Amino acid sequence: MSLELINPSDLPVPEMYTQVVVATGSKLVFISGQQPEDINGKLVGHGDFAAQARLAFGNLGRALSAAGARQDQVCKITIYIVDYNRDEHVPIIEDAQISVFGDHKPANVIVGVAIMSPGYLIEVDAIAVIDGASSS
Repeated sequence: MSLELINPSDLPVPEMYTQVVVATGSKLVFISGQQPEDINGKLVGHGDFAAQARLAFGNLGRALSAAGARQDQVCKITIYIVDYNRDEHVPIIEDAQISVFGDHKPANVIVGVAIMSPGYLIEVDAIAVIDGASSS
Protein backbone atom coordinates (compact mmCIF):
# COMPACT_ATOMS: atom_id res chain seq x y z
CA MET A 1 0.00 0.00 0.00
CA SER A 2 1.19 3.47 -0.70
CA LEU A 3 -0.16 6.96 -0.25
CA GLU A 4 1.08 9.83 -2.34
CA LEU A 5 0.46 13.08 -0.44
CA ILE A 6 0.21 16.09 -2.74
CA ASN A 7 -0.09 19.77 -1.96
CA PRO A 8 -0.35 21.42 -5.41
CA SER A 9 1.76 24.55 -5.84
CA ASP A 10 -1.32 26.60 -6.75
CA LEU A 11 -3.21 25.70 -3.54
CA PRO A 12 -2.40 26.72 0.05
CA VAL A 13 -0.35 24.22 2.08
CA PRO A 14 -2.51 23.21 5.05
CA GLU A 15 -0.95 22.64 8.43
CA MET A 16 -2.99 19.60 9.55
CA TYR A 17 -4.00 17.82 6.35
CA THR A 18 -3.01 17.21 2.75
CA GLN A 19 -4.92 18.70 -0.19
CA VAL A 20 -4.75 15.53 -2.34
CA VAL A 21 -4.10 11.91 -1.36
CA VAL A 22 -3.60 9.27 -4.03
CA ALA A 23 -3.95 5.77 -2.55
CA THR A 24 -2.70 2.58 -4.12
CA GLY A 25 -3.49 -0.74 -2.51
CA SER A 26 -5.76 -3.71 -2.71
CA LYS A 27 -8.11 -3.36 0.24
CA LEU A 28 -10.32 -0.43 1.27
CA VAL A 29 -11.22 0.05 4.93
CA PHE A 30 -14.18 2.25 5.85
CA ILE A 31 -14.43 3.17 9.54
CA SER A 32 -17.84 4.29 10.75
CA GLY A 33 -18.15 7.50 12.68
CA GLN A 34 -16.47 7.06 16.04
CA GLN A 35 -18.05 8.87 18.94
CA PRO A 36 -16.78 9.73 22.41
CA GLU A 37 -18.13 6.54 23.96
CA ASP A 38 -16.58 4.03 26.34
CA ILE A 39 -16.60 0.27 25.76
CA ASN A 40 -20.19 0.12 27.08
CA GLY A 41 -21.48 2.73 24.62
CA LYS A 42 -21.76 5.44 27.27
CA LEU A 43 -20.92 9.06 26.47
CA VAL A 44 -17.66 10.23 28.07
CA GLY A 45 -16.83 13.89 28.69
CA HIS A 46 -20.31 15.39 28.71
CA GLY A 47 -19.85 19.08 27.87
CA ASP A 48 -16.04 18.72 27.52
CA PHE A 49 -15.11 19.04 23.84
CA ALA A 50 -11.42 18.25 24.40
CA ALA A 51 -12.18 15.03 26.29
CA GLN A 52 -14.67 13.98 23.64
CA ALA A 53 -12.24 14.74 20.80
CA ARG A 54 -9.47 12.68 22.43
CA LEU A 55 -11.78 9.70 22.92
CA ALA A 56 -13.37 9.89 19.45
CA PHE A 57 -9.92 9.93 17.81
CA GLY A 58 -8.73 7.20 20.19
CA ASN A 59 -11.72 5.06 19.23
CA LEU A 60 -10.89 5.71 15.58
CA GLY A 61 -7.37 4.39 16.19
CA ARG A 62 -8.77 1.27 17.87
CA ALA A 63 -11.18 0.68 14.96
CA LEU A 64 -8.33 1.00 12.46
CA SER A 65 -6.26 -1.54 14.40
CA ALA A 66 -9.20 -3.97 14.45
CA ALA A 67 -9.29 -3.77 10.64
CA GLY A 68 -5.56 -4.42 10.38
CA ALA A 69 -4.92 -0.84 9.25
CA ARG A 70 -2.25 1.52 10.50
CA GLN A 71 -2.86 5.21 11.03
CA ASP A 72 -0.43 6.06 8.23
CA GLN A 73 -2.67 4.12 5.82
CA VAL A 74 -5.60 6.47 6.35
CA CYS A 75 -6.24 8.57 3.27
CA LYS A 76 -9.33 10.55 4.41
CA ILE A 77 -11.08 11.55 7.63
CA THR A 78 -14.29 13.46 8.17
CA ILE A 79 -14.83 15.30 11.45
CA TYR A 80 -18.36 16.28 12.49
CA ILE A 81 -18.62 18.96 15.18
CA VAL A 82 -21.70 20.33 16.91
CA ASP A 83 -21.86 24.14 16.75
CA TYR A 84 -18.47 24.35 15.02
CA ASN A 85 -16.31 27.35 15.92
CA ARG A 86 -12.97 27.36 14.10
CA ASP A 87 -11.05 29.34 16.73
CA GLU A 88 -12.34 27.22 19.59
CA HIS A 89 -12.35 23.76 18.03
CA VAL A 90 -9.41 23.58 15.59
CA PRO A 91 -6.59 23.63 18.18
CA ILE A 92 -8.33 20.86 20.15
CA ILE A 93 -8.91 18.79 17.01
CA GLU A 94 -5.27 19.23 16.00
CA ASP A 95 -4.07 17.89 19.36
CA ALA A 96 -6.42 14.90 19.20
CA GLN A 97 -5.50 14.18 15.58
CA ILE A 98 -1.76 14.35 16.30
CA SER A 99 -2.21 11.93 19.22
CA VAL A 100 -3.49 9.29 16.77
CA PHE A 101 -1.83 10.17 13.45
CA GLY A 102 1.44 11.79 14.54
CA ASP A 103 2.78 13.73 11.58
CA HIS A 104 0.68 11.77 9.02
CA LYS A 105 -1.79 14.19 7.45
CA PRO A 106 -4.65 12.49 5.62
CA ALA A 107 -7.06 14.53 3.55
CA ASN A 108 -9.80 15.79 5.83
CA VAL A 109 -12.91 17.87 6.11
CA ILE A 110 -14.60 19.39 9.13
CA VAL A 111 -18.38 19.52 8.98
CA GLY A 112 -20.33 21.70 11.38
CA VAL A 113 -23.60 20.11 12.43
CA ALA A 114 -26.48 21.50 14.44
CA ILE A 115 -27.01 18.49 16.69
CA MET A 116 -26.14 14.84 17.05
CA SER A 117 -27.33 12.72 19.94
CA PRO A 118 -27.80 14.86 23.06
CA GLY A 119 -24.47 15.64 24.72
CA TYR A 120 -22.34 14.43 21.81
CA LEU A 121 -20.05 17.14 20.41
CA ILE A 122 -17.83 15.30 17.89
CA GLU A 123 -17.71 12.26 15.63
CA VAL A 124 -14.93 11.20 13.25
CA ASP A 125 -14.80 8.60 10.47
CA ALA A 126 -12.02 7.41 8.16
CA ILE A 127 -11.09 5.66 4.94
CA ALA A 128 -7.85 3.67 4.71
CA VAL A 129 -6.20 1.70 1.94
CA ILE A 130 -4.12 -1.35 2.84
CA ASP A 131 -2.54 -4.28 1.05
CA GLY A 132 -4.74 -7.35 1.12
CA ALA A 133 -1.89 -9.82 1.65
CA SER A 134 -0.13 -8.04 4.53
CA SER A 135 -2.08 -5.32 6.30
CA SER A 136 0.38 -4.57 9.07
